[in-house]
Amino acid sequence: MRNGVLAAAERATDAYELFGRVSAGLGRQVPFDAAVWTAADPETGLITAPMRVENLGTGEGCAEYWESELLEENVLPFRELARATVPAAGLRAATGDLPARSSRFRRLLLGLGVHDELRAVLRIGERPWGLVSLLRTARTPQTAAAFGPDEVALVAGLSRPLAERLRTFARPRGVGPATGRPGPGLILFDASGEATSINDEARQLLALLPDGPSFPTPLGLRLPIWVIGTALQARAVAGGHDRGEARVRIRTTEGRWLTCHASALTAAGGRPGPVALVIEPAGPADLGVLVAQAYGLTSRELQITQLVARGTTTTEIAATLFISPHTVRDHLKTVFTKADVSTRGELTARLFTEHYWPVAVAGRRSA
Repeated sequence: MRNGVLAAAERATDAYELFGRVSAGLGRQVPFDAAVWTAADPETGLITAPMRVENLGTGEGCAEYWESELLEENVLPFRELARATVPAAGLRAATGDLPARSSRFRRLLLGLGVHDELRAVLRIGERPWGLVSLLRTARTPQTAAAFGPDEVALVAGLSRPLAERLRTFARPRGVGPATGRPGPGLILFDASGEATSINDEARQLLALLPDGPSFPTPLGLRLPIWVIGTALQARAVAGGHDRGEARVRIRTTEGRWLTCHASALTAAGGRPGPVALVIEPAGPADLGVLVAQAYGLTSRELQITQLVARGTTTTEIAATLFISPHTVRDHLKTVFTKADVSTRGELTARLFTEHYWPVAVAGRRSA
């Protein structure tokens, strides 16, 4: 059973297709009526593109679902499952068959007729690459029952192999030419979470994001759930619900990466203020971490790879890192294997050059 699902995952050409293939195969073994499959930023655990929502109508409740996840006390939050011994669990089993103990169930799932929810984190170590929510209603005898231990164990066993497959889709791929590096975009949200202001750069960058659940705003545009989720995380951190970072990387339709980060401001008298969200092309620091995660590089391997990209010789790398040239060469052999390249030039092109936004012409002239 497990092998069939993994074989379907191997045939996928991107993360969205992977979610669809795995969902179809898994549904024959672990019946469910609706599902949410989403990629996650492995650094922060926040949702990112793509997201696949199945059998939940228009998905208008999607923002409410993630608002509850981040701002309310809940049973089985994804951030805890990411660190749990077993990365999957059923809501009814976790609450002693009292799912209303979960704010998420009371606020949203009950009204949708949901009987039970099975949640899983697709992770490597404690780094989440995907999040899964499988929902059962009472539509059929099969889905009127709670998720059982064997079903939870099957989904948990898929966590690492599916995360490893998702990780491959975060790797660089050939991208077409771009006209220049856009400036930072800014979106302001009021204390209730409503988007109130936006600059032209943000509109330009939002237009590059892939399709997915999005929601209307008074600004005359729809904001994707990944942007809304980042703003919600900033409110969660400010309110003491989480100590994580409100930061997520999102891949554009062209294959380049954007970084979206937010923080809650303080108004006069210490009152909660607006949330400022910045969306901009991912810089070298973000890309370096992303490359390391996508290829499974250790911190030392990433250091060496970054020095190689700068044209540093083996002897110079050894002196910089206080290790022997022989150790540098051993690390490079491992990096070549992980990146499936055979030369330094190929390594630099694959891991770095294809990620970068070109420098704007105006920026070069003013430098």
